[in-house]
Amino acid sequence: MTQSPRRDTIAAIATAPGRGGVGVVRISGTGLAELGLTLAGKPLKPRHAHYADFRSSDGELIDQGLALFFPGPHSFTGEDVLELQGHGGPVVMQMLLRRCLELGARLAEPGEFTRRAFLNDKLDLAQAESVADLIDAGSEAAARSALRSLAGAFSGEIHTLVEQLINLRMLVEATLDFPEEDIDFLEAADARGKLASLHGQLQKVFGTARQGSLLREGMHVVLIGQPNVGKSSLMNALAGEDVAIVTDIAGTTRDTVRELIQLDGVPMHIIDTAGLRQTDDTVEQIGIARTWAAVEKADLALLLIDSREGITEHDRDILGRLPERLPRVHVFNKVDLTGEAVGHAEEDGHAVLRLSAKAGLGLDELKRTLLDMVGWGGTDAGVFLARERHLDAIRRAASHLETAALVWQQVELFAEELRLAQNALASITGEFSADDLLGEIFSRFCIGK
Repeated sequence: MTQSPRRDTIAAIATAPGRGGVGVVRISGTGLAELGLTLAGKPLKPRHAHYADFRSSDGELIDQGLALFFPGPHSFTGEDVLELQGHGGPVVMQMLLRRCLELGARLAEPGEFTRRAFLNDKLDLAQAESVADLIDAGSEAAARSALRSLAGAFSGEIHTLVEQLINLRMLVEATLDFPEEDIDFLEAADARGKLASLHGQLQKVFGTARQGSLLREGMHVVLIGQPNVGKSSLMNALAGEDVAIVTDIAGTTRDTVRELIQLDGVPMHIIDTAGLRQTDDTVEQIGIARTWAAVEKADLALLLIDSREGITEHDRDILGRLPERLPRVHVFNKVDLTGEAVGHAEEDGHAVLRLSAKAGLGLDELKRTLLDMVGWGGTDAGVFLARERHLDAIRRAASHLETAALVWQQVELFAEELRLAQNALASITGEFSADDLLGEIFSRFCIGK
């Protein structure tokens, strides 16, 4: 269960640092009508904008702007909320914030306004997280999906699943309360059919959430291979600019180079790495060590191969060192020098692409292959943004449902697996969340949200 919200008054600058036409100081707490009167010099009518002079304790003018008062519970946090809108200079904002602190408020912690909204049942946890996701959205598709989550699309799917779980648990608990009904009661109520249907719906939600996770987190794609196979050229071609140095000298790339690109709205973190070879150069050795560190964290590896030479023994050594769980694509580069046809194929169970990074041939096919490899469905329609913790919760719920299907004739075990599945799903919306989890989530918010 979550802890009770703190009742003290908090304040923070809600607009981004730097200069702007308008800056906002936000205050949340209880009994803020009197504080609003002091700050604005006049009574504030709820949900009306009042032009006011904001003055210091000695009556000196700090700024002129708008004051708005939102009495709780009809506010973002569920408490009384004051918003002071002044000129957006950092010095003016700090002076106005300091005045609020002098009047008894304390500086808000990161994410504390949204956390209070969650604790006061104005938002569930998935919606609260989507506030930060909307702010951090790196593409229009991610922003649209975050808005769907904020509007409750994801939470609605989870609540539907939880309701069905509750109904199924009621059948099982009835069997436990009236043992004379035994297993025939569950068979007559088609408990196994309901469980199978529930598991199917859960998998569909997981698929949509997985798409949302791609939009939020993106994918890390590492370019590996021997020196001079064209990794940096491919990096530049994908980025659309010269972000990596390209020369004919082996070992030019000494460190990892990272670039974020957007493919169909999906963020792709492309990582160019040092060429993998035996070397006595100390600096190059460090770059190669960093290459393998990048490989360990990657979601997908592109092994670049010089088409003129094909897969060499050294390439096989590189493939042998790749983690088994890491998907990989064999990219035969420099086909403009061999006359080979550009295109995609499957060879020996691996995706194979033939292209020319320098000539710009086959890049569209590569981009389509990248999206296919990461499992992108091709559109963000109906997708809600999701986090890794959400996917983990759905996986745990699915695992408990699968176990329940195996032990359904052992009613006590069946009931326990259903309970654990419900708790896993409820952790997404925050109905069952430890305080340390909440602290971790909201600490990543910016101050003022």
